[in-house]
Amino acid sequence: MTSQQRDQRKRRTVAVLGASGFVGSAVTAALARQDIRLRAVARRPSHVPGAEAAGGGAAGIEIRRADLTRPGELAEAVAGADVVIHLVMHSGGWRAAESDPASRAVNVGVMENLCEALGGDRAGRPPPLVVYAGAASQIGLPPDRPIDGSEPDHPATAYDQHKLAAERLLKEASARGVVRGVSLRLPTVFGHVPDSRAADRGFVAFMVRRALSGESLTLWHDGTVRRDLVHVEDVAGAFVAALGHPDALAGRHWLLGAGRGDPLGDVCRTVAELVAAREGKPPVPVVSVQPPEGAPATDFRSVTIDASPYRAITGWRPGVPLRAALERTVAALADARGE
Repeated sequence: MTSQQRDQRKRRTVAVLGASGFVGSAVTAALARQDIRLRAVARRPSHVPGAEAAGGGAAGIEIRRADLTRPGELAEAVAGADVVIHLVMHSGGWRAAESDPASRAVNVGVMENLCEALGGDRAGRPPPLVVYAGAASQIGLPPDRPIDGSEPDHPATAYDQHKLAAERLLKEASARGVVRGVSLRLPTVFGHVPDSRAADRGFVAFMVRRALSGESLTLWHDGTVRRDLVHVEDVAGAFVAALGHPDALAGRHWLLGAGRGDPLGDVCRTVAELVAAREGKPPVPVVSVQPPEGAPATDFRSVTIDASPYRAITGWRPGVPLRAALERTVAALADARGE
């Protein structure tokens, strides 16, 4: 065996489940620069952004297709993995969770099958690290103060109930020593992943697309409601940071956030201004409208996140300023619209 082959065997194998999605594309792009063996797994073919430009990156990259709701395919996808990053969610998001039975099979069933698949004999190796993408909204209605992960969970939507159920399965498997489970509860994630084929369908991207189409930006409140906005590349960096601190993080959930709590009215007005400057037109109006019937109560409560517990262990903090992140998002979506 050559020294290069020995080095390859020493590399950790990191399997990313849901690698073709919006956050998954950013995470695989960040991992492609690490000294690992990267396995990008998704239902449709994954594309690892930046890998070609970097000559394949530092990681050895394997692209694998699998239906992760099928236990056999899931078990094959994670076989031999030292780290599993679980980013799988039902494509319909929180709205589908209210009515589509398939939503729970993806949002919770994949975690059930993953913990079972990883419960085999490890031949003396430590339990695999599983890093799960939870949601800050799992707590339900937030308090009138920054949240830090110590709050009791009272999920208000079916989607957040699914997220919490999957997280609890992971914590239980971690307590049994089957895995070293870490849940990163995500804030409002937005942005654009260069060279990615996955589109951001979140609040900020939605408003940018409306502004580019010349439509007014509508809010279900007076614009003072706050959200903790973090660029997708910073979120990807948080997942990479977790790989270096498995034992300190295992068995718990951790909140990610910028700690600002950005008023959505101000965010929309900045979006309108940036699009207007790019298009050479007056900014579209930002208006308040009557919310639709059944709009979740959490949409009308502000969220600011204190991520200092996670930062104290990993050193992670968001690095892309909000305005710069919005400028990049507007430029990317404008270019995509032009194409």
